[in-house]
This record gives sequence, structure tokens and C-alpha cells, in this order.
Amino acid sequence: MDKRKIIIDTDCGSDDAMAMAMALNDPDYEILMFTTVAGNVSRKQATANTLTTIKVAGSCCPPVYEGCSEMLLRNWVGAAETHGNDGMGDIGLVDYALQPAKGHAVLKMLEAIEQNEPKTIDIIALGPLTNLALAIRLAPETMKNVRRLVVMGTAGLGVGNVSPVAEFNIWQDAEAAKIVTDFGFDELVYVGWDACLDEAMLNEQEIEEIRSSGELGRYCIDSNRVLMEMNRDRFGVPCLDMADPAAMAAALYPECIEACDKYYCQVDVSGGPSYGGVLVDYYHFSGQKENAWICSKLNPQKYKEYIFRTLHVR
Repeated sequence: MDKRKIIIDTDCGSDDAMAMAMALNDPDYEILMFTTVAGNVSRKQATANTLTTIKVAGSCCPPVYEGCSEMLLRNWVGAAETHGNDGMGDIGLVDYALQPAKGHAVLKMLEAIEQNEPKTIDIIALGPLTNLALAIRLAPETMKNVRRLVVMGTAGLGVGNVSPVAEFNIWQDAEAAKIVTDFGFDELVYVGWDACLDEAMLNEQEIEEIRSSGELGRYCIDSNRVLMEMNRDRFGVPCLDMADPAAMAAALYPECIEACDKYYCQVDVSGGPSYGGVLVDYYHFSGQKENAWICSKLNPQKYKEYIFRTLHVR
């Protein structure tokens, strides 16, 4: 059986790193490339974190291409309070010998889509959608050949994590998210922040099990130490809401999806207090054609089993 081909677009912070390690260790998929974008951290830092994660994962070495360093219209805003200044919990992961491949991420992404049969490549986006929006503007006919786009983004059917209504990745570049949402992909799946909450969060015992499993598990947990401390204040217990691993699991192991329905969705770019929020027409008031799937819940057991399997915990 041929491996399904994927491209992973990332603003590599600590939860991206765990998600990427999962994909790198899933033998059913061929990662054609990683593309980096500013989001949790600067593009340069995201690239360094991506390269380090590939090295620690120790399975295969897809090329890493650098993409956009700024949002389409707004200035980049990082997430040091969530992931640390370096996006990896400030645990000092630096390897200056690692270098990205030559070429711009957006152009390399388009090149890969053009060189493969139509509808044979999935894109998994773990950060702001700036690279994807630019690709759509540059080559819309090429982007129509993407089989499926899975995005960690939106609040799903819940509340936001950066404003009452907005989730960070969409809020960071809502104009880009609007371009992507309105484009008309055959299959656009948003995995909401709500999909990684409640029983889907990693509890203290599960965190320790992953950490004690070896170098990769230790890397994935230690890099999330800032997020864990934030969650101790936010949720009252040490736990991890792993948004990007939830999106990766939904993309690569759809058997773990418990709630995912298609709606008409609209991204707020008004600039007001709801900027970056995604209106999900749950009751179909608008009469508009559904344009995106919203994955709002994963089966906790299946989801965590996939994490443990791909991180070589069990």
C-alpha cells in the first residue's frame, strides 16, 4: 500500500513539536516537506525548532523550507507566555549545525503539488495560515489539487483561547484564515481548540508516562513546561491541552474523531473585539453552502493511544 503524502506547515512551538514527532513516526505517511511560518515564535525560531524536532524524532529527514515571517496585514505577535521565548519551554535546545533547505516554503509547496497527481497530497497546518493564503493567491488552480487541508484552528464549537471567541492561530492572521476558508477546498477540516480539552487533555500520570519513555518523550514533555505551568493556574492541575497533536491525530488517525460536522463558516476580520473569531453557522441560519468541517471532539482513549504509539511510549 502506498503511503499517503503530506505537507506539514508549522509555527513550531512546543505542541507543534509533539505533533510533528507523531507524524514522523507514523509509517503510513510520507512527509514531503515541512514549511515554517511565524506564529508561536518567529519564522527563524520555528525553523530551528522544526529541525531540532526532526533530529530528536530520529526517523526520517524531510526538507524544511522557510515561509512567511510576517502576517498578511498585521504585525506578528508571539506566544512566549504559553510556550516560552524560544517556543520550546526555554530548555536550551540549540543546534547550529542544522540548516533549512534552500527555497521559499510557499513556492516549494506549490511545486510539490504540481509535480504529483491531483488529489494525492494532504496539507496539515499547525500555525497561522499565512503561507496557505499566499499559495492560494499565487496559484489558485494548483491549490485546488490539494486533496484535504486539516488546520489546527478555530475555537471549534467552544470559546477562544486568546479572546472570548478567537483561537490563537486564526487570530494571529485572520485575513489569511478568511482567504483559506472562502477558497473552496474540496475538504477543509478545522480541528478546534475544544477538541483537545476536558478528557482529551493529558493528565499528570500520562505526562509522566510519556516523559519517562525515553529521549523523545522527555523532549516532548520538557518543551511544554511553560504551558504546563500556565495550565496549573488555568485549570487547577498540571495538565496539557495538546492542540496540535489533536489536529495531527485527527488528520492521520481519523478513527479517533468523535464529533466532526460540516458548516458554513466565516472569519471575522472586522478589527473589533471579535477579530479572529470564526462564525460557525451551527443551525444553518444563513442558508449558505457549508464550506468547512469543524472537528470539536476526539475519542480520548483512541486519541491518546495514537499519541503513545507514535511517540513509542507503549
